[in-house]
Amino acid sequence: MIWLADNDRMRVDTTMAIDSFEQAPVAMEVLDLTGRFLCVNAAMSELTGYGRDELVGSPTARLTHPDHALRDEELRGSLLAGDGDRYATEKRVIHAAGHPLEVSVHVSLVRAADGAPRYFVGQILDIRPHKQLERDLQHLADHDPLTGLLNRRRFEAEVDRHVAHIARYGRQGAALVLDIDRFKQVNDALGHGRGDELIIDIARILQEQLRRSDQIARLGGDEFAVLLPSADRGQAARVARKLLDAVREGAAILPGRAGGRVTISVGVMMFDECEELTAADVIVDADLAMYEAKEAGRDTFAFFEPDGRHDPRIRSRASWYERIEAAIERDGFRLQAQPIVDLRSGEIEQHELLIRMLDHDGDLIPPSTFLSVAERYGQIAGIDKWVAHKAIELLAEMESAGLARPLAINLSRHALGDRELVGELEVAITDAGIDPQNLVVEIGEAAAVADIGRARALGTRLRELGCRFALDDFGAGVGSIYHLKHLPLDYIKIDGEFVRDCMGDRRDRLAIGAVVELARGLRVATIAEAVTDAGAADVLRDLGVDFGQGRHFGWPVDLRPAFEADRRPALRPPHR
Repeated sequence: MIWLADNDRMRVDTTMAIDSFEQAPVAMEVLDLTGRFLCVNAAMSELTGYGRDELVGSPTARLTHPDHALRDEELRGSLLAGDGDRYATEKRVIHAAGHPLEVSVHVSLVRAADGAPRYFVGQILDIRPHKQLERDLQHLADHDPLTGLLNRRRFEAEVDRHVAHIARYGRQGAALVLDIDRFKQVNDALGHGRGDELIIDIARILQEQLRRSDQIARLGGDEFAVLLPSADRGQAARVARKLLDAVREGAAILPGRAGGRVTISVGVMMFDECEELTAADVIVDADLAMYEAKEAGRDTFAFFEPDGRHDPRIRSRASWYERIEAAIERDGFRLQAQPIVDLRSGEIEQHELLIRMLDHDGDLIPPSTFLSVAERYGQIAGIDKWVAHKAIELLAEMESAGLARPLAINLSRHALGDRELVGELEVAITDAGIDPQNLVVEIGEAAAVADIGRARALGTRLRELGCRFALDDFGAGVGSIYHLKHLPLDYIKIDGEFVRDCMGDRRDRLAIGAVVELARGLRVATIAEAVTDAGAADVLRDLGVDFGQGRHFGWPVDLRPAFEADRRPALRPPHR
């Protein structure tokens, strides 16, 4: 039955499907032209907690959150004014128990045969699960998965928001960048699992020591950042000292370290002492100050002084950040190709692309000079994407010229957590029309073992795209063999540390032989890195290694000469 207001003479059209209205699984309403309920169905009562006799005759404003009431009136008014026949919106309504509900509302205006407005019919959908999923996804996009703190992207957004605020209302506040002293020794001595535990411990301490209004982030690795929105120089110094003391006294004691205590170094940048700020500038300046604290002996803090940019050390670090940004934006990198050779036939199987940066004179700068800086300042993801897209462009060019051969690219550990990267690769591969088998993606062993779940997910997605997946620098880490079974690999690259002295060191030969046997059991091909002479190549071939790479087979050179040197079709890796 449809419930009608006793004091309302208007009847709903008898042609309305009463049963459909009453039994509809979604909440439905019929409103008069002033916005009062004429009738509602059972699902509407169930959604809102109100009985139908409580709703019929009352205005929709009884349910609508005050923030949305005026908007409701405006939307209905626009329909009455002839601006369309329906609208859809999202709003909050108030449940009978007093809590808000997030709903989607679809309203249509029903007219008589002569076009005169008669009444409104609405559907109300509960979108709380959808909104919660949106919030969960947004939280994942904004927060570091290990600590739950803000990530670099969201922290930069908060800093940009603060910069816009102080530009209007006056400069105040401070940014702190801190990292754990000698953190690499923790990972090397105790393993990445213990390193992660320490990072979580530091995150907890920061949250306990800082106010709710302060923004705390993990920038990556062992580096954290804090935004103090209203601090002056004295307050910023007190906060820095408090954090130093809290970490020294509260972080878990590490066995094997001098005194067993964990310490941090802190850099402080004051917003009122610098002009023309961006979030990137703020983080870099605070990071430069943090380096000053480390050079002062660690377990202390230092302020960034604008005049200090004249210091050659500070100027050098800031300059590298700016040069890398310019190289990413202006195509200032180059890729050189080094051959990977079949040790049995001597034929080139593929090339690895190695990144270089162009200096002001056009000379090439080796990656060891700038990649650590890019890691430090959060620029490495941009470099990863530049390398991947450039490799796909080169493959497309070579395939169209009949010079197709697989290209290997080495991505950083940050690629494991980059949700956008594989999607971008898929689009780029499709747009370029290349054979995805010709793209080999390498991830370093240390990065893969430190985050085996994400490494497995990345490898699986790459294999689904048709690309190949390689584990680089194998043997450099601890406990790697256990994790091999979890990774969908095509190649294992044996670290050069075992290869360089394999002719004279029996232990190196034993290690290489063990890797070869393991790889064969897993049906994975092996590549030996850093092969320097024919003698080493012979030993590796005798040990069963499939492919070799190093200066004995060729130095890194520009890609086109490397491909022109051998036009024979690429070989399939053995044991597949």
